[in-house]
Amino acid sequence: MNAVGIDEDAVTGWIASLGVGAVAPLTFERIGNGQSNLTYAVRDSGGARWVLRRPPLGKLLSSAHDVVREHRILSALQGSSVPVPKVLGLTEDPAITDAPLVLMSYVDGVVVDSVNTAESLTVDQRRAVGLALPRTLVRIHDVDLDDAGLTDLASHKPYAPRQLDRWSAQWEKSRTRDVPEVDELATVLARNVPEQSEVTLVHGDFHLNNVIVDPAEGKVLSVLDWELCTLGDPLADVGALLAYWPEAGDSVAGPFMASTLEGFPTRGELVAAYAAKSGRDVSAVGYWHVLALWKLTIIAEGVLRRIVDDPRNRAGSGGPTEKLIDGIVRRALDTAEAEGLS
Repeated sequence: MNAVGIDEDAVTGWIASLGVGAVAPLTFERIGNGQSNLTYAVRDSGGARWVLRRPPLGKLLSSAHDVVREHRILSALQGSSVPVPKVLGLTEDPAITDAPLVLMSYVDGVVVDSVNTAESLTVDQRRAVGLALPRTLVRIHDVDLDDAGLTDLASHKPYAPRQLDRWSAQWEKSRTRDVPEVDELATVLARNVPEQSEVTLVHGDFHLNNVIVDPAEGKVLSVLDWELCTLGDPLADVGALLAYWPEAGDSVAGPFMASTLEGFPTRGELVAAYAAKSGRDVSAVGYWHVLALWKLTIIAEGVLRRIVDDPRNRAGSGGPTEKLIDGIVRRALDTAEAEGLS
């Protein structure tokens, strides 16, 4: 049975032409809990493995899920201090695929994308893995844009207003219902934009599910899912990490529960680790935490919309529900209140 979204014969021929040593026949299996770009494990008859990425199926919003752009970013980071997979190929040939495909190396490690996986780690390993994330963010934010050829990746104008404009537009295009709190939060965020002092590479979707780790060493082996990468305020990535990092005492935990287990650092400890490693002023991180929760709400609603429009986009773990999305909105409102944003 063919993997949905892949013409296995045509793609096998393309991979064979890349000179990566693939021995036919190849098998393709949808992997990961990602609800955006689709990811497949590719295996050949000799046991070698690769990873293949393509955009979601069906109608897409303009500029979303751009794997060609993701290919550019990963290519630019090859050989840098940022751990990323090796990029092996890109095709947009309509004889092979109906959407761009990117082939990259397989990185052997652990993705802590479920409570079950997190439970397989020791308490000490959970803490080490958690603290490795903000240290890896510092590597991303220290990339020299000129050396990497990424100075023109995106606008250098203040990042928060750009994000508010972009994601408000995405909300209007992808929402399945009225959620007045989303508009309310946008207004609050627009009134409280912090001053931006630098422009760095920003991953845009950095969290525990989007890294491959070595628990024994407590290190990040590879950072994945660069489709939302841009240029902007580095604290935006710290805020996103917090948004995807529920704690056991949260009234509304959100979709990713692994970090609620014993051993994982608190959100405060993540911020402190980032500040210590980067030397940056993190006093505005609360604003970026709220913005990230607001953005997460819109992303989750967009995923729900794509699943409604084309059920083949549903990941193995299912997908977001209206109840879950409403819970994220509640967390955003509560966090805004706690941070004194009004």
